[in-house]
Amino acid sequence: MLFKYKGFDKTGKKVKGTVTASSIEEASQKLKNSGIYHEGLTASKEFSLESLSKRQMPTDLLSVFSKELSSYLKSGMTILTAIKLLENQHEGEKRYVSFLNSIKTMIDEGKSLFNALNAQKVYTLPDFFLQSLNVAGQSGKMVEVLTNMGNFFSAQNKIKKQVKGAMVYPTIIFTVAIGMTSFLIAFVVPKITEIFEDTGQALPSITQFVLALSDFLTAHYIAIIVSIVLFIVAFKLSYAKLDGFHRFIDALLLKMPVLGTLIQNHELGRFSYILSLMLSSGVAYAQAVGLAKATFSNYGLRDLFEKASIKVLEGNKLSNSLQMTKGVKLKRNFMQSLALGEESSEVAQILDNTSILYAEENEDKLKLLLSLLEPFMMLFIGTVVGVIVSAMLLPIFTMTQGLQ
Repeated sequence: MLFKYKGFDKTGKKVKGTVTASSIEEASQKLKNSGIYHEGLTASKEFSLESLSKRQMPTDLLSVFSKELSSYLKSGMTILTAIKLLENQHEGEKRYVSFLNSIKTMIDEGKSLFNALNAQKVYTLPDFFLQSLNVAGQSGKMVEVLTNMGNFFSAQNKIKKQVKGAMVYPTIIFTVAIGMTSFLIAFVVPKITEIFEDTGQALPSITQFVLALSDFLTAHYIAIIVSIVLFIVAFKLSYAKLDGFHRFIDALLLKMPVLGTLIQNHELGRFSYILSLMLSSGVAYAQAVGLAKATFSNYGLRDLFEKASIKVLEGNKLSNSLQMTKGVKLKRNFMQSLALGEESSEVAQILDNTSILYAEENEDKLKLLLSLLEPFMMLFIGTVVGVIVSAMLLPIFTMTQGLQ
């Protein structure tokens, strides 16, 4: 892996650059050996033909792989036999079969499951998943770790499906609203406009506004559609490729009233579960913290835990390290739970409970948010249609009264 760093050399001069290592701990040690004291160390994406061909393994596939493999190993099969059986069961899935075939070949050559998964070129796998399997292979807990990982990825996939399913109805309502409004403005309003032009009477302000909006949208609808598409593409590319923009958006999302709480709950809950899982699997605390922080997708939280994990490597507790590190203000109950776990040496159990608590809290909040979103969308549609209808009917009523 390639890591970016910022820090100071022996003379106190500011330096920055990249270092290649298999883990952040190894990268940190390499910099120390070189006389560089880093204050920021983050994983960087390597650009190569190999990286272009690899893609992240989907969570549902990771769950299936972990669960099926653990099931076969539990029945007494060897890893090689289990992989061969998996390959036969998924003959129709070409990419997945290629993945299984590559690790089968390496295991047949004498490599461990961890080394085979780490060396294969088909899928990119999460670091915490690989390192957990590495420790599991050394401690003889492969079945237990694979089962827990399968359950974790299954739960993550379930959450994604719930969110997508919950957003179907609001999305349909919003699409209908845009379609209805576009139809009224593009076809109905111009027809009625011809009647107003023949009368020559002064029109109300709201009618003038709707007519002007209709003329503008009708004349520039292609440019508007292209602009929206280009904006979406530019936003996604900037978010994916530009670190500065990515950090700005992530920081903005965390500050939003309801969304910020949902994001922090989800991120901290996932971190808590993975840290708990790795500690239960026998991973050393400092190493587990260094691996679990890779689960953060929000840059603000990831930066905070990356800086704190360096202090943990130096012998500090994670709760104290997070308090000493500047950055995102974490939820008080998370900090209290973490500190209590470190004091009582029950970090794994307490963080496991914390992850369940955050999952339940987010589920309740999402249900409430979506229950409020539906009437809001209906109100929005009613308001838009009402304004257009009023703008069209008001001059007609005025004309009728004038005739009387």
